[in-house]
Amino acid sequence: MNRDDFPILQERVYNCPLVYLDNAATAQKPKQVLDALQYAYTHFNANIHRGVHHLSQVATQHHEESRQAVADFLRARSSNEIVFTKGTTNALNMLAQSYGEAFVREGDEIVVTTMEHHSNIVPWQLLCHRKGAVLKVIPLNDNLTLDMQAFSAILSQKTKIVSVAHVSNVLGIINPIEDIIRIAHERGIPVCIDAAQSAPHLPIDVQHLDCDFLALSAHKIYGPTGLGVLYGKEEWLNQLPPAEGGGEMIEHVSFEKTTYNTLPYKFEAGTPDFIGSFAFAEALHYLQDTGWEKIVEHERELGKYAERRLASLPDVEIYAQGAAKAGVISFNVRGVHPYDVGVLLDRQGIAVRTGHHCAEPLINHLGIPGTIRASFGLYNDEGDIDRLLVALERAIGMLK
Repeated sequence: MNRDDFPILQERVYNCPLVYLDNAATAQKPKQVLDALQYAYTHFNANIHRGVHHLSQVATQHHEESRQAVADFLRARSSNEIVFTKGTTNALNMLAQSYGEAFVREGDEIVVTTMEHHSNIVPWQLLCHRKGAVLKVIPLNDNLTLDMQAFSAILSQKTKIVSVAHVSNVLGIINPIEDIIRIAHERGIPVCIDAAQSAPHLPIDVQHLDCDFLALSAHKIYGPTGLGVLYGKEEWLNQLPPAEGGGEMIEHVSFEKTTYNTLPYKFEAGTPDFIGSFAFAEALHYLQDTGWEKIVEHERELGKYAERRLASLPDVEIYAQGAAKAGVISFNVRGVHPYDVGVLLDRQGIAVRTGHHCAEPLINHLGIPGTIRASFGLYNDEGDIDRLLVALERAIGMLK
């Protein structure tokens, strides 16, 4: 992997070389993405769709080509199934609002898991409060994997949708989403996948998975901030009402009645981030050029190396140790608050994340105040892990 493609990795923090291990929060951007942002603003910055002048037409073309790039990235049947959003959180909120309006009634049930990010809990809670529905939660086994027997037992005729993370943003565990989708579909229940943490690390084929909806964020996939995607099967999106109103999502407007635009524009009210979508396509091309097989193997071996090195320290407790993971390792130093460790690592140029990681129910299940999370990107290497271990040993020596 070419670290030189990522200019920020040359930064120094407190006069130490930067080791960036906070990729689960946001990934750094290659020069190709940074250059794309500047190129777009300097060559075709004009509002898309409906404009008859040259810049608008060029911007529109690039935006729709970027939509097709996302469709190709997810192996979707059609670019009509790709809705641009502000991010995973916005995508899940839109889905809860729209799907809930159309299909959820009082007494119905929505199923999530114990390990969900708040963005895949709170929107469904809001829907439950609004509609009088019930939120059901898939529990965990002792090894912190999903209890699939309990999942099967939770499903009922009242279950209207299952929404589950592909990869836990705290534990890094890869959930058995193919089994989840199959079991739910056997009972006619649609499934939404939160792919915020999986899309940067694993190839995704929505047709093979047969998921009904999927959400992701561009900034975690080496793209720009403020942009995300809601994928939905075309037959589902056609049944759902718009989640937001305004320009672009309409066909005709009068004070008596409004008719809606075709897919996917029905769900894209207002001016979209056409600059960001252009840059995001460059990020996806970068991943494609690097090669998924190379990325997956590199990150798998790096994760094993990191877990092995961390496990060699007697005071370190690793969560879900040995489980199949993607891009994340969470750990703690026994008897020490994770925040204190994070501060001392930062002073040595090591960027990790500490706290509950927007997954308080999971942290409460673990009975801890939070974790230290090291999360990897394609540009990280064993040298970064070695630097982490040296800094961690120094921090432990100061705190214990």
